[in-house]
Amino acid sequence: MFEVKVKKDKCKGCKLCIDVCPNSVLDISDDFNKLGYHYAVVKNMENCNGCKRCVIICPDVAIEIYFKREGEDENRSNS
Repeated sequence: MFEVKVKKDKCKGCKLCIDVCPNSVLDISDDFNKLGYHYAVVKNMENCNGCKRCVIICPDVAIEIYFKREGEDENRSNS
C-alpha cells in the first residue's frame, strides 16, 4: 500500500499531477493555501499504485509517496 502526501503550502495548483495520474488519486482543493493557490489533495489514496508520476512531474516538489507496510504508523507530517 502507498501513502501520498501533498505539501499544500508548496503547491501552486498547476494540476500537472492530476493530469499525469493514471488512477485519479489526486484532485484540486476548493480551499487556498498560504500563497493563495488551490492546492492538490489526495482523494483516492487506495487507488495509488506507487508509480510516482506525480512526484516526478511536480515542479514544486510538493508531493511525496511512501510505501506503507500493514500496521505501520500513519503519523507523517503534512507540511
